[in-house]
Amino acid sequence: MIKKKIRHKNSKKKTGIPKVSTFATKSFLSNAFSNYKKNKELNKIKEIKLEKLKEKNLIQKERKELKVWEERLIKETNKLKLVEDELKLKEKEIKVKEDSQKLEATRLVKKDEELISISKELRAKEKDQKLREEAQNRKDIDLKVREEEQRNFELKEKRRKERALKMIKEEEEKQKELEYIKIREWEEKFDKEQKAKEHRENLREERLRQREVEKLKSFEKKESNVDKNFSSGLEKFKIDVAKEN
Repeated sequence: MIKKKIRHKNSKKKTGIPKVSTFATKSFLSNAFSNYKKNKELNKIKEIKLEKLKEKNLIQKERKELKVWEERLIKETNKLKLVEDELKLKEKEIKVKEDSQKLEATRLVKKDEELISISKELRAKEKDQKLREEAQNRKDIDLKVREEEQRNFELKEKRRKERALKMIKEEEEKQKELEYIKIREWEEKFDKEQKAKEHRENLREERLRQREVEKLKSFEKKESNVDKNFSSGLEKFKIDVAKEN
């Protein structure tokens, strides 16, 4: 702005303004330049003061904000501390639970080991029992086979004995029948002889009544002889039958 004025003044001088002395001009220029420098310094000072004021205000603002942040930080720190305390408590609870779970896991592992051992023993016993049952089944089958063979053998023996007994009975029946026939024939023959004798005796009785006593004696002798002959004949017949058997 000063330069413009100076140019304006110079332009006036050139256009006919009365010339001022060189000294006055230099003094004016010196004063003007000094004023310009002062104004410039003042402006600088003002600017610096404004800058400082701004900085101060900014610092105060930042202090306020920092204080707010500090308060918030304290609150957050307290919250974090509470959270940390809660976390510590939870960690303790978790540790207690983990220890309890470890103990339970150890107990379960031991229990599983015991169960595995019991299961192995049971499998071994079951295997042994199965082997025994199989051996017993084989023995039972063998025994059944032997019993069946024995039953078949006994049945065959029974049938053979029954056939033998049947044959013996049939043979005995035949022998009895033969004996019966022989006895019947002998009885018939004896009856005929007796009848013939009786007939002769009757004839003799009719003819020889007077000699009855003698005839009776003679008849008794004859009868005794017949009995003896009959006994000897029967004995001989039995011997013959025994020989045939």
